[in-house]
Amino acid sequence: MSAKKISSQDRFPESEALQKVAAAAMERQLRKEREVVQGHNKKILPLKVGTRASPLALVQTRNFLTILTRFCPVLRNMGAFEEHQIKTTGDTVLNRRLAEIGGKGLFAKEIHEALLRGEVDFAVHSLKDLETELPDGLVLACTMKREDVRDALILGPDLYNMDFENPFAALPQGAVVGSSSVRRQAQLLHARPDLKFTLIRGNVQTRLDKLAGRECQASLLAMAGLKRLGLESRADFPLDPTLMVPAAGQGIVGITVRADDIELRELLAAIEDYESRAVMTAERALLAELDGSCRTPIGGYAQLMPLVSGGEPHLHLTGLVAREDGSFLLKRSISGAIEDAEKMGRQLGASLRADSPADIFTE
Repeated sequence: MSAKKISSQDRFPESEALQKVAAAAMERQLRKEREVVQGHNKKILPLKVGTRASPLALVQTRNFLTILTRFCPVLRNMGAFEEHQIKTTGDTVLNRRLAEIGGKGLFAKEIHEALLRGEVDFAVHSLKDLETELPDGLVLACTMKREDVRDALILGPDLYNMDFENPFAALPQGAVVGSSSVRRQAQLLHARPDLKFTLIRGNVQTRLDKLAGRECQASLLAMAGLKRLGLESRADFPLDPTLMVPAAGQGIVGITVRADDIELRELLAAIEDYESRAVMTAERALLAELDGSCRTPIGGYAQLMPLVSGGEPHLHLTGLVAREDGSFLLKRSISGAIEDAEKMGRQLGASLRADSPADIFTE
C-alpha cells in the first residue's frame, strides 16, 4: 500500500503516554461510578459494548477489545467492558435485498438506537455497514487498521480452481452467482453479461453452506471477513481492486460513541489507525456526494501511495458508479494530499455523478 513505514509509534502514541490517557479517562469514570439518574443509581462501569450477534461481528468486537486492553494495561483485569449482542433488521430479514426492507444502515439501526438510549456506551461495526450520515448525537470515534480490502470469487463444488489469468473465466457460460450486493453484481455483469444472479444472504458460513449445497455455482465475499474467521482458504480468486472496486470502508472496523462522551472519545482516539482514518474519510466523502439509492452500485477505494523523491505520501482514490445490470459502468480516479481526503472524495463523487445517467441515483 504505502511505502512509508507506519510504525507502532506512528499508529499509537508511546505506551506510557497512552496509558496515561487511558488511566485519566478511567479515573474520571471511576469517580462517577455511581450517580443518581431520575432517582436510580446508574452504574457507569463496566462500559457496555454494542455489537451484532453474527460470528464475524463478535470476532471483530473481541479483537478490538483485545487491542484496546493490550495498549491500555490499566483496563486489564478490572472488568471494564461488557459485551451486548443486538439483533438488527439486517440480520433478521434474510429473504429480501436490504434495499427492499429499508435500505441504508440496517446493520446499525438498532445498535445506534441502543447507544442513544444509553443502553450501551459504544458500538463496534464493519464500517461499510454504517450509514453515510450518522444519527444526531453520535460520532465515529475510532477506525482500526484495515484488513484485506479485496473481494473474493468463491467457486462451488462443481467448478474447478484453475489458474486462469482472468478469474472470471473460471465461470462457465450462464453460470448462476449468489450475492446480495448490487455493487459486486454490476461489476461482474459488466465483465460477463451472460451470468445470472440469485439472492443469497446470511452470515459468512451460511453463504458458504448455500454454495456447497449448490444453490448457486459461485459467490462473492469480502476477504476481510474470510480472514478474520480463519476461512481465507475458501477464496478461490481474491480480486484485485482494479478488477472489482470494493465498497467504501470495506475491511475497516469503526467504533461509534455518543458525541458528548468526551472521556471515551479520548480513550478511543489513542488507538486510531492513521491510514484507516485517511482512506475512510475520502471513501465516505465520495459516498456522501454520490448519495445514491440503496439500489445504486457504488464502489470506493482509497490508498496511500509510495513516496516519490523523498516527498510525502499521497492519497489515491478510485470511485465507481454502475447500473445494477452492468449495462453502464463509470470508474475514475483522483490523487492528492492526505489532508485533502474529504475534498477529494467530494470532488470525485461530483465528477462521477455529473457524467452518469440521473436515473441511476433514484431507481
